[in-house]
Amino acid sequence: MAHQLIDGNNRPIRYMRVSVTDRCNLRCRYCTPSADFVSLLHSQVLSYEEIERIVRILAPHGVNSVRLTGGEPLVRKHLQRLVHSVSSIPGVDDLSLTTNGLLLEQQAEDLKKSGLSRVNVSIDTLKEDRFQWITDPQGMRLSDDLSSVMAGLMEACRVGLTPVKINVVLMKGFNDDELEQFAELTRDNDFEVRFIEFMPMGPNGFWNEDRVMLADEAKTRLRRYYPELDPLGRGEGSGPATRYRIPGHTGIIGFITPISSHFCVQCNRIRLTADGKLRTCLFSDQETDLIPLLRGNSGDNEIFEAIRAAVREKPRGQEITTKGPAACARTMSHIGG
Repeated sequence: MAHQLIDGNNRPIRYMRVSVTDRCNLRCRYCTPSADFVSLLHSQVLSYEEIERIVRILAPHGVNSVRLTGGEPLVRKHLQRLVHSVSSIPGVDDLSLTTNGLLLEQQAEDLKKSGLSRVNVSIDTLKEDRFQWITDPQGMRLSDDLSSVMAGLMEACRVGLTPVKINVVLMKGFNDDELEQFAELTRDNDFEVRFIEFMPMGPNGFWNEDRVMLADEAKTRLRRYYPELDPLGRGEGSGPATRYRIPGHTGIIGFITPISSHFCVQCNRIRLTADGKLRTCLFSDQETDLIPLLRGNSGDNEIFEAIRAAVREKPRGQEITTKGPAACARTMSHIGG
């Protein structure tokens, strides 16, 4: 293998999140709350060939885990083609996808056959009225979307995209009374339900410190129903979740703590936005535009050197508190979930 890609704080970079689109079939209040949000033009979005090229450049340098995100990645046409090409790149050991789950039931089997390893599904509530409220601020949809998402979860399990991880952003006054219901999903299913502290992201006006529930409070509440939470550690790849198993349950639960116990010291990831910006830290606005290199006459070595230079400047970390983070101009819909 070529030399490992290492940042200026001696952290090896092994994981890249790639946003394949900024478009989404939901409009969640903390992600894309504005009715006047304008999506990128087709010409501004990285092509599948450009994404594949970047992954192919980085894989020999130890970037062996790739996650496809959006927007909603399943709304982009022929995504299975990208999955097949990226999963076939030597050195890519793990290819996963984050989705809202609405289109997962229809696409899960083809994604698995194309080489996808597993999926994360974002679900912030198990109540239909709340689901409509958080995902549809303008009240434009009249459909049973939550049932579609749950059907997608079961289909992902059936075809082997496991363990299926369920991402739950905890928000006081919204879903903090559903902790037990989410934990119960792990009783008979190979799910990993991950409770995520509500992160302040971008100038979208929805985040409020009063909505934040820290992981310790969530665990205290869960212990009312499940006195024993057996610790499992972070698991393979030193991911961000601290995981637990409830005795007798098939699946596990986890907590992601960007506020109460951030994991910057172990951060091994970089992000590629749909418009071709390399972002080395979620909460930093430092970006490197790779589009001119990809669409110019630059060779692979020149592109790699640009990426390596950016990675050397990866921040040591960000101090995120319930009062908010360092300045972050882009919302998650722009950066990629």
